[in-house]
Amino acid sequence: MIQTKHSSKRTTYHPVHHRHVKETEKEPELKFTPLGGLEEIGRNMSVFEYGDEIIIFDMGFQFPEEDTPGIDYIIPNINSLIPKKDKIKALIITHGHYDHIGAIPYLINRLGPNIPIYAAALPKEIIKKRQEEFPNALKLNIETIKHGDRVRISTNIEVEFFEIEHTIPDSFAVLIKTPVGNMAYCADLKIDYDLEGNPKDLDSYREMGKRGIHTLFLESTGAERPGKSIPEALVIKNLDEIISKAEGRVIVGLFASLLTRVANIIQIAEKHDRKVFLSGLSLKNNVRIAQNLGYIKAKKGAIVNVEEIHKYRDEKILVLSTGAQGEPRASLMRIANGEHKYVSVKKGDVILFSSSVIPGNERPIQTLKDNLTRQGARVIQSQHIDIHSSGHGPAEDLKMVTKMIRPKFFIPIHGWYFMRAANAQLAKEMGVPLENSFLVDNGQVVKIRKEKVFISEETVPASYVMVDGLGVGDVEEVVVRDRTVLSQEGMMVLIVTLDRRTGRFLKNPDIISRGFIYLKDNKELVEEVRKKIRGIITRIPRFQSVDSDYLKNMIKDQIGQFVYNKTKRRPMVLPVIIEV
Repeated sequence: MIQTKHSSKRTTYHPVHHRHVKETEKEPELKFTPLGGLEEIGRNMSVFEYGDEIIIFDMGFQFPEEDTPGIDYIIPNINSLIPKKDKIKALIITHGHYDHIGAIPYLINRLGPNIPIYAAALPKEIIKKRQEEFPNALKLNIETIKHGDRVRISTNIEVEFFEIEHTIPDSFAVLIKTPVGNMAYCADLKIDYDLEGNPKDLDSYREMGKRGIHTLFLESTGAERPGKSIPEALVIKNLDEIISKAEGRVIVGLFASLLTRVANIIQIAEKHDRKVFLSGLSLKNNVRIAQNLGYIKAKKGAIVNVEEIHKYRDEKILVLSTGAQGEPRASLMRIANGEHKYVSVKKGDVILFSSSVIPGNERPIQTLKDNLTRQGARVIQSQHIDIHSSGHGPAEDLKMVTKMIRPKFFIPIHGWYFMRAANAQLAKEMGVPLENSFLVDNGQVVKIRKEKVFISEETVPASYVMVDGLGVGDVEEVVVRDRTVLSQEGMMVLIVTLDRRTGRFLKNPDIISRGFIYLKDNKELVEEVRKKIRGIITRIPRFQSVDSDYLKNMIKDQIGQFVYNKTKRRPMVLPVIIEV
């Protein structure tokens, strides 16, 4: 089953109250349909369609939310593409973060493993490595691209690749050349600055601007944050200073994909004669791939297996660890909980959080920091000193990109609605009228013509598809809702044993409670529930045969209401009828 949890409610508000437009005339048009990433952070996937030619940008996953307990990942809904899969000419990967590539192993086989995938060297190797983790996954057809490459995707579509700054090497913006006009697709990006505040590496945006851009698709994650990106040089300077002064071990928590930062920290460690120990499988894999491609240069012996950490004095140790988001099974949490096989917290450890806080992770991160501090570690995070620069450019970065590209129309992508609305306002400051900006929800179809852009009445499915263990799309909304109820209100199991012939009780009803009440401390309520169950059963005439499902529903409804009246809580009530 694919229909699971719908993404956020459709909204009819747009920057200038754009209305859905009915088609009245036929002329060449390009369709843009986001299947994910425009009502959440993550699950990025966009579809462009011109006639019988389709290209896809990215195929990422989203991490589970509070209201999706037990779910591993949330991925895009591709039902609308299945009937048209023979028209798909390419999957283009903008960079190697999992919110842009993580859904490939789950979805690509349904669309056809022979679809050409265009990716730079680093994301290509990360995709191939992850594909090996799926035993039934087929070999992919991946073409390597680099800065400046131009590729004729199909009869009417050509793309050109422009390398841009992000937190992982081989990140690209893409120019899409179509009969309608030139489109600029700019996914995750930031502007880097030197220590004097001068912007660096702007040539890609300037070159795109020279092409005459019809519509700019620009990421919005940092649009509501004022100012400019923190210079990476300042981050490295601060990390260098902290590490140089640390008397004991240094542990740095970060994302496994922050490979530019990882490369710089390894150089700092070498400078201060510290060995680097990698903790976290994804981090080890990514560093190995980056080393093979020459993006991380480490002296021989600089990186040591974490199993050998006991051989070195504390002042010679620097640990790079995943889990800075407080993930329960990630490396840093296992270190904090004393579950890591080779690393445990020591008094005097300096632990650095060199990553952004993903919205929704504030609570587990705070718990993690508390646990580390209680054990004598000194925790330093970016609120104290600049030891992290986000890969998502804030307002001034986005304004600079928009100004250089100079689009006629503007479609903000990647982020919640309020982020995209803020981005549209930034574009207005750079000369793009609000009536030329369009806020689109997942599943809506935008039609792009030479002289106008409009949101059509056409929509496609864009609901959440859940990945739970080996199951993809087989966890329905009702299952997730039940999990949420159990996590919030608990459950009561009511076991009723009856004589099959007489319908009389053979024993007192058994009551099991999990996450609702502690039975030993609530004996009076328990006896009242038992009495209520006996009353329900005894009111049924002895000569009347009662369907067990009817009886279960009656007990469930009446006991549920009775318990709510007593406690103002609604646990899940599960009656079990045993007839002997």
